Amino acid sequence: MGKVIYKELSYQIIGLAMKLHNKLGSGFLEKVYENSLMVLLEREGLEAKQQYPIKVNFSGEIVGDYIADILVEDKVMVELKIVDKVTEIHKAQVLNYLKATNMKLGIILNFKNKKLEYKRLVL
Repeated sequence: MGKVIYKELSYQIIGLAMKLHNKLGSGFLEKVYENSLMVLLEREGLEAKQQYPIKVNFSGEIVGDYIADILVEDKVMVELKIVDKVTEIHKAQVLNYLKATNMKLGIILNFKNKKLEYKRLVL
């Protein structure tokens, strides 16, 4: 079995998201969770950039821009959702952003339900 990429960092991000979800519960807008997660990340001393613009390249040309909800330590793209269930289209979206930006790890955090749903996506 291969090495888990950014193992400690991803566990830390997911743990903070669980802490946030336990405290706030479900029912808020995505922006509330995004702002709250930024507070927790900064308190942990992690470098985090909110609404971070990323250029999307195709065959060496910039073809568009993507705004990452949160970029942690310039390594992990965090996408927040408020949906019934994370679907294949959500996963495809994040995987496409990873491919287009040459990043290796994305985490989807879904705060809508009673229990936090999260998905680690690795290229």
